Amino acid sequence: MIFMPPQHGKSALATIRYPVWRLQREPKLRVIVGAYNQYLAEKFSRQARRLASYCMQLSLDRTAAYDWETRSGGGMRAAGVGSGVTGIGGDLIIIDDPVKSREEAESQAYRDRVWDWYSNDLYTRQGPDCAFILIMTRWHQDDLAGRIIDSDDGSNWTIISLPAEAEPGDPLGRTTGEPLCPARFDLTALADFRMTLGRDYHALYQQQPSAREGGMFKEHWLPLVDAVPAQAQRVRWWDQAATEAGGDFTAGVLVAYANGIITIEDVLRGQWAAGERDAIIRHTAEKDALYGPIVYWGEQEPGASGKDAARAFIQLLAGYPVNTEPTTGSKEIACQPLASQAQAGNVRVKRAAWSSAFIAEACDFPSGKHDDQIEAAARAFNKLARYPAPASGTNIELRRVHAARSRSSWQRG
Repeated sequence: MIFMPPQHGKSALATIRYPVWRLQREPKLRVIVGAYNQYLAEKFSRQARRLASYCMQLSLDRTAAYDWETRSGGGMRAAGVGSGVTGIGGDLIIIDDPVKSREEAESQAYRDRVWDWYSNDLYTRQGPDCAFILIMTRWHQDDLAGRIIDSDDGSNWTIISLPAEAEPGDPLGRTTGEPLCPARFDLTALADFRMTLGRDYHALYQQQPSAREGGMFKEHWLPLVDAVPAQAQRVRWWDQAATEAGGDFTAGVLVAYANGIITIEDVLRGQWAAGERDAIIRHTAEKDALYGPIVYWGEQEPGASGKDAARAFIQLLAGYPVNTEPTTGSKEIACQPLASQAQAGNVRVKRAAWSSAFIAEACDFPSGKHDDQIEAAARAFNKLARYPAPASGTNIELRRVHAARSRSSWQRG
């Protein structure tokens, strides 16, 4: 990963010149270049093709800006975010700034779209010994770079961060505060950017994106951890929606509680139609066996339809300790106990591909666009806090209590 501020030549060097340099030495190399839209990806590809035409023989059969070849069979394919690249493989895959604006960076839906494009389209196109290069100006903690770093694949990446103003340990050996390209942007120019951009300066120019911090959760209250105690109480709360590819999200958040520490251990989230949602909930319960005993909870909406949906949820998870309850009070009230524990230093978040999105939503709460993840986490914790773990450290007794409550609620329904 290469992180650099805007207008410092990162695309010219890494997206245009570098693949041509590689093709000179490996004329069979297959290169895929991605960008935030098809137009920009083709622009990069066209510039690379023009440069390549001066130093190597190009095929006369494939000469389009989005797809050109050398006479040895190598070449370049351009793809914008969301566009498919099926039918080809890549030996070198370069992703250049998949986010173009603050509006896109703040959009959970767009960040999800970029992640799906990367993981489902580009990542599956790699050939043997394929190399990836991600070139970005950081906009958001949950941008593509942030999700990759938090994923299991994060340790496989090398990160080169070149902020506009050097920081201690600068990879280029600059002294602290020294500008990256003084001939283009000296300290005076950077100071003007800093005054105008505010917090965005730290993201765009210093490559230090930070989540907006609302009145309830702060980012530094939610540290990441790599492991969760095996012996812990566990509750997964499902906040259900039933609109495919739009509207509210369904979120299932697994929370573990051990030795006074609350850990957000797993998050599933998506916009699924009812049938797909139910299949995912059931499949998740089957996979959850890896964690040990888990109690499942869901909300019972008001009215007869809410009771019917609660019955269906309990039937869906037949064979597991499962409960529903009407939720009362505001979401802010429901989240306050978890926020208090987070402020006291008793909350952790498991490091995973979803963790940045979860933390970003928590820090935006209660004014953010979505709150399904943080509400599900808070309600799961509220159940754990209500029924403290037995002295043995297992949650067998807790399961019995919840199973009894489940049977009782089923009979009352």
